[in-house]
Amino acid sequence: MSVLKLSYPVYTLNNQLLLPAGSELSEETLDTLISLNKNNSHPSYPLLNYGSVKNDLLNFLGSVPYNIIFADQEKTAHPLSIMESVHLVLPVLQALDYFRQYDFYTYRHILIVFALSSLLSLDLITDYQDIIREAASGHTHDIGKLCVPLNILKKSNPLTKTELSIVKHHAAAGYALLCYYLLDGNNFSARVARDHHERKNGSGYPSGIQLKDHTVEIVAACDVYDALISERAYRPVSYDNRTACEEITKMAERGEISWEVVKALIAYNRKDKPHYNECKVSSEKRGLPPSANFYGVIAEDKNNPPDSKNN
Repeated sequence: MSVLKLSYPVYTLNNQLLLPAGSELSEETLDTLISLNKNNSHPSYPLLNYGSVKNDLLNFLGSVPYNIIFADQEKTAHPLSIMESVHLVLPVLQALDYFRQYDFYTYRHILIVFALSSLLSLDLITDYQDIIREAASGHTHDIGKLCVPLNILKKSNPLTKTELSIVKHHAAAGYALLCYYLLDGNNFSARVARDHHERKNGSGYPSGIQLKDHTVEIVAACDVYDALISERAYRPVSYDNRTACEEITKMAERGEISWEVVKALIAYNRKDKPHYNECKVSSEKRGLPPSANFYGVIAEDKNNPPDSKNN
């Protein structure tokens, strides 16, 4: 993999500059970054016992369609127990406080992806330690959005090319932040933050690599699914569940994610909860994206007008 280069700076929640724009996230750079934090002792706390996290998560899981996905209490008790074992250092937990106060969508999204990816991992991952590792990473995948200005995160109009580039910066920024806080350049949670927008066919970002890690792929699929069915500033009406499942199916058809991940997600959406190997996915597409949906629409950047091929 080529060395990832930052397009924008990386700051901590308290506005400490960790890396300037143009920095390459090489092994040497990460080692230097980690050394800056080695003398700082950050306490660790159970995630679900922190503040209102557990109550908030249970409330989120009681809403449509998650009340269907998590309807089997016996089956869903296992991922919830795994989630109980996850501990986080205080600066990462404080990031959740920040999102809860200033960008509630991102806060809710982080917790939902945490729960949903933990659930799917029980079916799709055989090694128990990998399941634990999976559960410990889903809740930090979007921490890099600390480095995206709130006026861009919450913008209701189409993003410009520059603003979209800043939003995409969250993947590399999250990787740098987690390496710094967790004191490990090879930490799995950090790699999930970096790679959860990569795709199997190499069409993703930030590096355009072929995503081969199955556990990261689970987080990636859950990330897209929840983003589609949730209200967003640029889309006051969310995708209905059928259309969202069809959009995830299209991703598999394009070779962006694995069919078994799609089948597992769709199986949990069905009331009879078939095993994902027995889940039949229809090729028929009847869903329609919601109206007033600005997702994927790029506005003209007054400082950097679009080139001719995008006019």
